[in-house]
Amino acid sequence: MRKSCLAAIVLVFATSLLAAAQEAPPPPTPVAIQEKPAFTGPRIPLKVQVMLSRYLNEKKISSTPYMLGVLSGGQKTSLRMGIQVPVTTTIFGAAKEGGGANIPQSSYTYRDIGTNIDCQANDAGSGQFSLIITVSDSSIQLDTAPPSKDRPQIRSDVPAFRSFNATFGMLLRDGQTMQYASATDPISGEVMRIDVSLALAK
Repeated sequence: MRKSCLAAIVLVFATSLLAAAQEAPPPPTPVAIQEKPAFTGPRIPLKVQVMLSRYLNEKKISSTPYMLGVLSGGQKTSLRMGIQVPVTTTIFGAAKEGGGANIPQSSYTYRDIGTNIDCQANDAGSGQFSLIITVSDSSIQLDTAPPSKDRPQIRSDVPAFRSFNATFGMLLRDGQTMQYASATDPISGEVMRIDVSLALAK
């Protein structure tokens, strides 16, 4: 009698598990997530000129053009130009163990100085092109200007590293030029301006 009851209980339990498994929905099928490209549209070859100009008291002291070939709807175009500048680090050590730290010991590290430009383009329709440009410009300069209460004082024999970074978007037509950035250096008083021109590559 006990064996019959136990067999009946096991049969009912197994039947319940089978019914629950049949009613449970199947696990969702994983779907691969694909990143959409940042730029779409027809591929049109363009020429993008980035002009970096420096002014002092409204007088232009330098103007450097950079020309990039950009394919709309394609990958970004990158330009890297610069040099490595040695930077001296001096510490004082002892001539012999237990002596005073009065012997200068110099070592050198190198720092990248120059201009980096990245540009992406997309056909925005109606003859316009959407551009995203990133500009990073760095330089080295000795502080030879006289001291002033309105500017920080830096030793004239120690180089100062100056940097300028900007990322901006714009809409331009073929043959159009516009200014998209302007900033003043707080030490030298120089004004950096960025002008961008676009033309269809022929």
